[in-house]
Amino acid sequence: MAAAEKQLDGVAKAAILLMCLGEDTASKIMREMTDEEVFRITRYMSTVEHIPEHVKLRVLEDFELATESQAGLVVRGQDFAKKTIASSGDENRVSNLMRQFISGTEGRPLETVAKMQPAMVAGLLEREHPQTVALVLSTQTPEHSSAILAFLPEEIRADVIYRIATLDTVSPNVIDRIEDALNKEIGVVVGEQDQRQVGGISKVVDILDNMTDNLDSDILDNLEEVDPDMVEDIRKLMFTFEDLCALDGRSMQMILREVNNDSLTMALKTASDELKEKIFSNMSARAADMIKDDLEAMGPVRLSEVEAMQQTIVKIAMKLEEEGKLVLGRGGGDELV
Repeated sequence: MAAAEKQLDGVAKAAILLMCLGEDTASKIMREMTDEEVFRITRYMSTVEHIPEHVKLRVLEDFELATESQAGLVVRGQDFAKKTIASSGDENRVSNLMRQFISGTEGRPLETVAKMQPAMVAGLLEREHPQTVALVLSTQTPEHSSAILAFLPEEIRADVIYRIATLDTVSPNVIDRIEDALNKEIGVVVGEQDQRQVGGISKVVDILDNMTDNLDSDILDNLEEVDPDMVEDIRKLMFTFEDLCALDGRSMQMILREVNNDSLTMALKTASDELKEKIFSNMSARAADMIKDDLEAMGPVRLSEVEAMQQTIVKIAMKLEEEGKLVLGRGGGDELV
């Protein structure tokens, strides 16, 4: 839609001003904003397709006048409230008041989304900014988030996962505003529930673990072009070297055929006795004895080198899974039938 002058409130003016300033300048300014401010401004931006010349000029003029007069008062309400409580009396009273304040201001985890079908949620979110989508998914259970992600456009999935992985603390007010917007959009009012989750690598792993049709692999492949180190961390958590214990003999033998003895010896340096026994039982007695001797003779080595070799073997296992030759899974493995 076109930005109409009569509809311009503070958020709309800020959004139009940033769009007039260009992407580079806008991104630098947004770094200094709160998550709540970014959410409100980017949400408005996503609705604008054209800015009439007279609207642009009006916004720029208002900005110039505002900078000259510095009218109004800018405050952080929650911070102000906390500081006020902190100076309101003795230590016990302050502690009780602060506990009640925090309890009363914690954001709800988007119960509206939790009660909706994944396809419907994806339809509502697909035109939102990826940061908003990431925040919404980070508040849901891994099963619900993965189902929603599967219905989102393929081209934004990796970006959303990246943003979930890098998501840190978020103001409860942001979650409240997103939920209010969704409630208004779909006309759903839901009851209160105390449940809240945050983002991070572990959240991403939980979401990807629940994806089907090899979508997790596709997402990681796309994300690897943006942040290979992050993908490495995610893959380490998705399937670990110790998870090889759960594989059947046929799958284990298939992996071992791709690994030379020196690499395997290094990887087994910190392995559990259970995993060592599983590996030794799936190779010839002679090869197993040689590796055991090498392990006993091996001196101190860097832990990072051992972990790197273990991850190399995990990658071999994951590659075989992508080729359809075996099935991996945390806590279980199975032979193809």
